[in-house]
Amino acid sequence: MTMQNSGDSLTPEVLTGMVTQSFAGTPDDRLRKVISSLVRHLHGFVRDIEPTLVEWQEGIDFLTAVGQKCDAVRQEFVLLSDVLGISMLVETINDLDAPGATDSTVLGPFHMTESPVRRLGESIDMLGSGIPLLVTGSVRAVTGAPIPYATVDVWQCNEDGFYDVQQPDLQPAGNGRGLFTADSQGRFWFFTVTPSHYPIPTDGPVGKLLSATSRHPFRPGHIHMIAQADGFRELTTHIFVPDSPYLDSDAVFAVKKSLVGEFARATEDESARFEVEIESPVARVELVLSPESEAHPATGLGAVDR
Repeated sequence: MTMQNSGDSLTPEVLTGMVTQSFAGTPDDRLRKVISSLVRHLHGFVRDIEPTLVEWQEGIDFLTAVGQKCDAVRQEFVLLSDVLGISMLVETINDLDAPGATDSTVLGPFHMTESPVRRLGESIDMLGSGIPLLVTGSVRAVTGAPIPYATVDVWQCNEDGFYDVQQPDLQPAGNGRGLFTADSQGRFWFFTVTPSHYPIPTDGPVGKLLSATSRHPFRPGHIHMIAQADGFRELTTHIFVPDSPYLDSDAVFAVKKSLVGEFARATEDESARFEVEIESPVARVELVLSPESEAHPATGLGAVDR
């Protein structure tokens, strides 16, 4: 296969065809499909906006800055994916394969540290500075059957809108985080504080992008959850605080009506079972998992040397 072409016949369309053809021998079918589509759409984008060389360099500099902002506790590329709606688009597409399951939503940029293993009923609020919120939940299959001993990983910001990794001098590592194992009936419960709405980090290139486009950076209050069990598809979701500001304009487009939580007051039964006062705040959660199914095989790009 020749890759040469005379300058006077190298049109943008011809170039796109040449680059696409260069990947035709890719052994992995999925990778070949992904990279070919990527080339076609990126070339189409460039033909559409016709960037100057200065603009092209600015784009390279922006992506470089995004990568440089990533570290062990901050994932700026995830944040970029979030504010462009790509994260939610991926989640929404994949939800089509999980009818009847709890809606998924974005992972977010702060699931970068392991949650400490905690006992059922333990508090993830290590500061004890706010009004305790009891969170009770269950994990079940789409058939309605409980899923015993499922794991539920939770993480959230505090009442002031900050995650532990954002305030290492004020919050102990692991504050607002916990890894719980449900009981034999798929039930789990823990204590926390009601998380505040908050701005996503704006001290990096993604923040500059939002500023340049006059977009606000705020997210409504929420608790992140990942539920896992053998034989079931992993679920990444939120429970949103009802009446929180920005439910209708989440900066990362992650709000779904089905995920706005049931925040109420403890009943007599809950008071007795969880040893809380009647009328104290309770958030009730139901996580429904779909059976594990075959997804597209990995492209293998994750193994590329960095």
